Amino acid sequence: MPRGGTPVWFSAVVAVVLLISAGIAYRAMAARIQGDTIAQVNLPIPLKQIPLQIESWTGEDLPIPEVTRAYMERNFADDYVSRRYVNTVQGLMADAYVVYCSSRPGGILGHQPLVCFPAHGWIHDGTATSQVVSRSGRPVDCLVHRFHRPAPSYQRMVVLSFYVLNGQITLSERDFSGIWGRRPNISGNPARYVAQVQVSSILEHSARTAAAEMADVLLAFLPDQNGHVSATDIDETLTRTEEAAESSGR
Repeated sequence: MPRGGTPVWFSAVVAVVLLISAGIAYRAMAARIQGDTIAQVNLPIPLKQIPLQIESWTGEDLPIPEVTRAYMERNFADDYVSRRYVNTVQGLMADAYVVYCSSRPGGILGHQPLVCFPAHGWIHDGTATSQVVSRSGRPVDCLVHRFHRPAPSYQRMVVLSFYVLNGQITLSERDFSGIWGRRPNISGNPARYVAQVQVSSILEHSARTAAAEMADVLLAFLPDQNGHVSATDIDETLTRTEEAAESSGR
């Protein structure tokens, strides 16, 4: 019994309780800082609503293996879509892939072609910068990645890709790989994000043609610099048209 009248064992118990409480509080704070407890951020219109018909291109969803889906979620993919589009008019085929990271913008680094394609057996042959021009006349800077698979498949793949950072196209990962990208989006603001857009094909001409004709539509589903999603205007117009058609049919 110390002079103050408090048993030594009681002081020890209080100290242990305080240590445990501090540890719990630290873990909770660390999880919040690391983004483990950050809720998924939803776009005003989900990427799955990107039209299956874009110009002369007709698309269908590509199945995503469960292991790939789990990987995407671990790397903070808040939304994504994977499609194969066929242009029967021009005899072309291309895959379109868009992934959106907002709850943890820097997580987009886990979804780039130089990570995903080698992980599935592709060998990287080189990357060059280029540009395509969209249907609206907008110049879109992009990276052109070239891959191949060795014998016995001897397959080749060309991937056009670019990032969209808060509504602006960028090819530099330095723009979001620092502290800003690692910091979680605690406010849940969908306009704070990084997205990766990829258009790929076995033929570069197919990939370039698809990217040029689809760019405006794909970008319409991502918030611009002011946080506006122009696809909402298209969606509202279609809704009004459908409602008017139903009314006239009654």
